[in-house]
Amino acid sequence: MGATENRRSLLLWRTLATALGTDRAELDPAATQILLDADLPPILLDPRASVKDVIRRHPELAAELHGIVPEEEGPVDDASVRRTALYSKLLLNVFEPAAGDGTIEASQYSQWLEDVGAFEKALGYAPGELSGGGTPGRSSGAPSPTAKDTPASGGGPEVTSGDLEMALGEIQRGRGLMSEPEIKAGIAGMEKRLVDRMALHEVLKDRALAEKLTPSMALTEQLLRHKGRLEGEALRNAKRLIRRFVDQLADLLKKEVVSAPKGKVDTSIPPKRVFRNLDLKKTIWRNLTNWNPDEQRLYVDRLFYRRTATKKQNTRLIVVVDQSGSMVHAMVNCTILASIFAGLPRVEAYLYAFDTEVIDLSPWVDDPFEALLRTKLGGGNDGPKAMRAAAARIQDPRKTVMVWISDFYEFQNDKPLFAMIEAVKQSGVTFIPVGSVSSGGYFNVNPWFRQKLKSIGTPVVSGSLKTLVRELKSALPV
Repeated sequence: MGATENRRSLLLWRTLATALGTDRAELDPAATQILLDADLPPILLDPRASVKDVIRRHPELAAELHGIVPEEEGPVDDASVRRTALYSKLLLNVFEPAAGDGTIEASQYSQWLEDVGAFEKALGYAPGELSGGGTPGRSSGAPSPTAKDTPASGGGPEVTSGDLEMALGEIQRGRGLMSEPEIKAGIAGMEKRLVDRMALHEVLKDRALAEKLTPSMALTEQLLRHKGRLEGEALRNAKRLIRRFVDQLADLLKKEVVSAPKGKVDTSIPPKRVFRNLDLKKTIWRNLTNWNPDEQRLYVDRLFYRRTATKKQNTRLIVVVDQSGSMVHAMVNCTILASIFAGLPRVEAYLYAFDTEVIDLSPWVDDPFEALLRTKLGGGNDGPKAMRAAAARIQDPRKTVMVWISDFYEFQNDKPLFAMIEAVKQSGVTFIPVGSVSSGGYFNVNPWFRQKLKSIGTPVVSGSLKTLVRELKSALPV
């Protein structure tokens, strides 16, 4: 191993030691010297310095910090040592702050969110793609062989001794440590722990402090959990934060709905005979027998047009949401999606939330903010009770789409609920089961239900908003 590779390895070992909270006293002086030799400022080793602080003091590093991609296996040179130092700063600013158990301030949480944004930009992702405010992006790295599914509410994948052994081996080979889903789950877990450590009730009492909070899924989850214990100024500030997040997410989801493919073309409707629908290739091909070689002209007997009309019929959209704590991401996303599709012509939308009781949120389906305020994140489930309430809304099964969002852990109700789902599907209803709808991360769906639903041709939609939007647009007259 050469001197350059030794320097790079030491930086990686320091990064790993810092992330795991182990002693790095012997590594810090050497790391400082490596940075100075690479013409980099020692502030990169300061855990208190945000990425914004680094760029403000050293603007010449902005382009490098915003254009880093973890390198593939290859020769190690001075440039790779420099990239490793900068990438380590980004990595630690995202994954180290959740260490410890002390109370954090709103400004610290907002700074962490800014650093996550810088991390996303550096890896070539759009804002929110890794932190839960966007849509799934590209993949990076190989998945951990021992990573396990975790609930959608976060916490990240469990780290085992096998994971650590693999991580050390990958560091020595200069490869990435985590796949994209693992990074997303890790960031979600970090954010959840940071939000849990905030003195949220005290922050919400102060309008100035509350405005420093950056709306996010983790913060929205906490506010929904504690809204019943808030009052006065704290409750008003909580509602403002939830409204801001819902509006921001709604804008993103509307773009998804607009960009997704439309419904199937209705071949029973004759094409409209206008120039923009003219099928020039087909017209020429079908009239080739009228080609006059002497005159070098093609005489057209008939024009052919493309069919562009989609099926236009009123459809009922029934959305049923499990409001247990582990499904909060799906509940928020699908409540907003229901409001978007409810605003479309020829779509009549209904919304239900359930735990052991069923809440009819249909009067507020057009306003996801008001609908979410009326939910209560609970524990147990009674799927059959929710299905009976939803099934009462079915008039014409073949013009009904039912979206069922749950982790499908019904315990003694497993078989009764599946029998009801099967009956609804056989009646002609388009049934879309959803296990977890976020911009990424881990999900946990009852394996028995997952297999049974797959056996009747309705696999569980999990982990991708794009997939759900595509399913809905193909089923609804849009």
